[in-house]
Amino acid sequence: MFETNNSFVGHESRAAFKQLYLQLRQQEQRLYSDDELRELPDIHSGHIHYHEWKIRRQSSLRLAKYLMRKKSPIQILEIGCGNGWLAARLAGIEGSTVTAIDINGEEIRQAKRVFHKTNLDFREMDFDPEGFPGTAFDIVVFAASLQYFSPLKSILDNVLKCMADDGEIHILDTHFYKASELADAANRSCNYYTGRGYPAMAEYYFHHQIQELDGLNYKIMYNPQNLLNRLFVRNPFYWICVYQ
Repeated sequence: MFETNNSFVGHESRAAFKQLYLQLRQQEQRLYSDDELRELPDIHSGHIHYHEWKIRRQSSLRLAKYLMRKKSPIQILEIGCGNGWLAARLAGIEGSTVTAIDINGEEIRQAKRVFHKTNLDFREMDFDPEGFPGTAFDIVVFAASLQYFSPLKSILDNVLKCMADDGEIHILDTHFYKASELADAANRSCNYYTGRGYPAMAEYYFHHQIQELDGLNYKIMYNPQNLLNRLFVRNPFYWICVYQ
């Protein structure tokens, strides 16, 4: 689902990550059948990740509603699209053209097999701002994927190079931590991956802070720390929009 990493050096590291990631996803029961994928983010209440998908459904509906109010046509890029469920939903927005990329070939092939829309293009590739000649994206989406990129400001600066003058980057379903929380968060991740039998995965997971966005023009569209959101919405993830 969210596999690209700006910090990779060379094909060997990228290949190692892909192998580890797919094995872990299989163990975590995060690889879905074609029939299940067609229905995401809706999934049966007995599924191990049912509550996670309730949150992702909420985030995706909020983004789609926002984008529906945008100008048409609209060029969208999703980076780290995984099995493509969100890209397919965004392709349902009138006037949209969606490009969705990921280095995980197995899930990209599944996405191509399951979702057939003329305005939806899945590509197995790493992000490169020069990889889209002649295209200026209006919207770029990172959904549950930005934790696999570092340094944060560097990747966002690169993304802005292939965007329209009024383009926006939308970051969803990703944790942002306070400085005082970073050490504990890193330890939890290390312990989790070690407990799963994949300690090397901790090298590819990055814990970001809101302060890393300093110097960029951004707005917090949804703040999980807001008291009302904590009481009634209970979505733990920020929604952040970075403007061109």
